[in-house]
Formats: sequence, structure tokens, C-alpha cells
Amino acid sequence: MYKVGIDLGGTKIEGICLDEKSQVVERKRVPTNQQDGYKSILSSISALVNDITKNISDYTIGICTPGAISKKTGFIKNSNTQCLIGMPLKNDLEKILGKKVAMENDANCFAMAEATMGMAVGYNVVFGVIMGTGVGGGIIIDGKIHRGRTYIAGEWGHHTLHQNGNKCYCGKSGCVETYISGPALEKRWSQITGKKESLTAIVQNLDSTDGQLWKKEFLDNFGTGVANVIDILDPDVIVLGGGISNIDFLYTDGRDSVYDKVFSDLVDTPILKNKLGDSAGVFGAALLYA
Repeated sequence: MYKVGIDLGGTKIEGICLDEKSQVVERKRVPTNQQDGYKSILSSISALVNDITKNISDYTIGICTPGAISKKTGFIKNSNTQCLIGMPLKNDLEKILGKKVAMENDANCFAMAEATMGMAVGYNVVFGVIMGTGVGGGIIIDGKIHRGRTYIAGEWGHHTLHQNGNKCYCGKSGCVETYISGPALEKRWSQITGKKESLTAIVQNLDSTDGQLWKKEFLDNFGTGVANVIDILDPDVIVLGGGISNIDFLYTDGRDSVYDKVFSDLVDTPILKNKLGDSAGVFGAALLYA
């Protein structure tokens, strides 16, 4: 049985086909072209699946999506690919492809991939963190995705970090995402310094007074946010993903900030950098039927 995974991103759609040993048989990327609308994305996914499976017949299909599937409606919600919002993506793809499709959000796929073939192999309870344009998380328990009663398990990005704090698109205030996502961190830097710079440029020079203030706030918010997750879930390991996971001090100063805030006399939860990078989504999608 072959496993096909599709990672539906904002700018590209990646497809992969794995054999029974999880070795890559086919792999291809195409543009998302979300400006052409929902039907264009359906066509692109269908063509990509047909292309990478042209030499096989027996396979499963898993899809990694931005946003999540509403348990209430079955439609996509909370997606930064806006043409997907409110659309029955899973049902439409099953009709087009003539096969059952497994579908999960990008954080769950990331966590599944890292737990199965990445940095979290061998751990029973895994919390996979996405920190990039947004902040999300996925929970793997004994090799299976823990979705929760209403499919919101792992959504630590919308925990309230500061009462009456920054406004969030979700309608609440003070969400974790409004403080430690990439755009939020760049916005805060601009507020402190008056400069508009990329996160990559910001973290290269933090020796100034302004730089130290920005870093202290970041570490305090990261530490509190992750410590809250540990207090609730007490995972065996935390794996960081997304663009912000490339900031080296999160694994030293960031870890210490987390440990300082956890409600325990023993804190040794490993906080690790991902192994699979931006390939985690497509591998995780392929593994949804594993």
C-alpha cells in the first residue's frame, strides 16, 4: 500500500508518494495560485495526485491544510488561504478523486511527522509547535493525533496570554499568537525602535538596549505560553517548527524561561528543533492513514 500526502500551502502545493517502508517514490511541487479561487485549487490538487500516482494503483491519500475542519459543518475554518474558508474541501476532493481522503491541519501533520520520523521518535506524548505567520500546535499520543472533543486540541496560539491585550483576528484579546508570531514580533520591534525590519534581521543584532527589551518580552511571552501547555498536558517532548523555530536562543534562554514558569519542582521537558523542516507537512499528510 502506497501513501500519498498533499501539503496545501499558501504559495505551493507539494505532493509525495511513499512506499510501504516510508521511502519517497515520487515528489513534486506546483504553485497554489489561490488568487484563481477555490476551484483552481481543487484542480491543482487533483492533477498533482494523478501525476504522482500514474504508475501505482493501490494508495491512500492524506491532505495537510491551512486552517482546520469544523466538526460542526465539515467545512474549512480559520484558514489563511481565504478562498478555502467555508468550503467542503474534503468532500469535494473525495468526489473528484474517487477515494476517501484523510485531512488534518498543518500543526497536526507537523506533529505526526516529527513523532513518526523526526525529532520526537520514541516519545509517547508529543506536542508539536508551529510558530510562524501564526501560532498553533498538534498533540500526538501513542502515535495517534489527539483532536479533542471539538477538534481544537493543541490550539495554544489562542490561549489568553495577557488580559485586555493585543486584539486578535479571532475576536478575542491577548492571544499568544498576537505576541509571538512572526508578524507580531516584527510589529513589536517597530513599536520599540521605529524601524520596520524582518525577524531574520532583528535577531542578528540584539545587543542594544532596544534589542534587549524586545528579546526579554519575547522570552517572557514564549516562556509563559509554553509553560502553560506543559502545566496542562505535561508532554514527553516539545518540538518547535515554523520559521521562528530557527531562532537559536529559544533552545537555551527560551527553554530556561519556560522552565522558570512551570508549576513543578522537576522540569526537564525536552524542547527540540524539528528535523524535517518544511517537509514535515507533506510527510505528516502521507502518514495520516499509518
